[in-house]
Order: sequence, then C-alpha cells, then structure tokens
Amino acid sequence: MKKIPFTKMHGAGNDYIYINTMLHEIPNPSETAILWSDRHKGIGSDGLVLIGYSPTPEADFSMRIFNADGSEAMMCGNASRCIGKYLFERGLTTKTTIRLHTLSGIKTLNLNVKDGIVEEVTVDMLEPSLINEEQFVTSFGLSEGTFVSMGNPHYVIFTDNVDQADERGIVLEHHPAFPQRCNIEFAHVEKDGSIRTRVWERGSGITMACGTGACATAVAAALTGRAGRKSQIVMDGGTLCVKWHETDNHVYMTGPAEFVFDGEASIMD
Repeated sequence: MKKIPFTKMHGAGNDYIYINTMLHEIPNPSETAILWSDRHKGIGSDGLVLIGYSPTPEADFSMRIFNADGSEAMMCGNASRCIGKYLFERGLTTKTTIRLHTLSGIKTLNLNVKDGIVEEVTVDMLEPSLINEEQFVTSFGLSEGTFVSMGNPHYVIFTDNVDQADERGIVLEHHPAFPQRCNIEFAHVEKDGSIRTRVWERGSGITMACGTGACATAVAAALTGRAGRKSQIVMDGGTLCVKWHETDNHVYMTGPAEFVFDGEASIMD
C-alpha cells in the first residue's frame, strides 16, 4: 500500500476527488473511484477525476473522470471548472484561458481571476447534438422529454414535480432506449424565469449539480419554447448560468468552483 495525495473540490455541490497524475499514477482508476467515492467507508464523492498531460498539442491538460460506480464518463462540466481553479491556484499554469482535453473533445476554460483567486469559470461546452436522437427515443415509447447530447447523453423532462428524480431516475437511466445508459434531468420553469432542475447522473445517482445536465436543460428549454437562449439553472447545490449562442451554436456554462480539503488516501502498489 502507498499513500496518494488528493484534493477534494466541488462545483455547485457536485463533489469529486482530484488527482494530479502528472505526479501520481492511479493504476486502477475504476476500482479506486468505487472505493474512495463511498461516503461511509471512503473519502466520499460523486467520483474520481484525473488531471494529466494532454495527449495532443491542441490542448494544455487532460481530464479523465470516473463515476462513483467506476464507469468512465465522457465529460463533466462542474469538474472541468474545478480543474481550471486547481491548475491556476496550485501554480501549474499562469494561463487564464486553458484548453482541456476530454473524451468528448477539447473544452476551453475561461477563468475569472481576482487577486490570484479564481472566482468563477466559463466553459465552452461546444455544440449540443440533436441529430435523430429524439426520434430514436420516441420509438421506444419515451415522448415526455427531450434528448440532448453535450458530449454525454441527457434526457430532459419538464414537470411540476422535480423530486420524482429520486424514484424515476434509475429506471430511466437503464431504459432500453439508452443502450449506454443516460443522465436524466427533471426541470421546472419558475415564475422568475429560472429553471429548477434535479439530476440523476449516469453512474452516480442523484447529485447536487451537473454541468452538462444544466447545459442540456437550457438547450431543451430553448428548443421547446420554455426559455430563451440564456438561462439560470438552479440545482440542489447552486446555480449555473448557461448561454446557447446563436453565432457559433456553442453552449457556454459559467459557475463557481471550490476547494474542500486536501488529504492522502491509500492505494495498492
């Protein structure tokens, strides 16, 4: 056994364990994610995030993310914001615009820095994907929601009862319409125009927030005429601002990132 330094961070309550793999190797990240994410017997988190060198010169750093059940995710908006804060405040870069390599493409992070502290991060989440997806879902008898891919799959349902995420989330995550499983959002447009959203994340269950889920919800709201191209998405852990630009069709997500604590955890040699 050996000890590995880690940092726990959260973005709007979506908490992950972060490892600098440029210094410390994690040989079995899926197994490690399961052990460390356990909120009773481990550190406790929604998953494990590995920060590393970029495999391509087009990006500055890389991110790999493993859910609490050990499955590898394509992308996490909240984690990408936290990585921006980590890289800058831990002295790994002086850039305030960082290109991050993920399994769903290279994301650009724009850091809002004041007195050396990253107060918030805007992530260019690129274009949403809608091609033929809704027809595919409807063919399986699911017609109540809108399918939006933000590099990972989301099914957004507008409802007066967002708390049904607790009981329906796991059923819809594993619905035959989604052979690779799916993230499920339950959303309601409030009187002030904000969108209250609860998320069942693929591989993690109910989470306090989901960055890609917030983006998918904003896109779904715009597509269905419930909102314009700028929305405040209010999740259990905080609020994210999402803009879907007409000029480039990209979705831009802005929100906070916070350090929680540093520590060491055991891992097999």
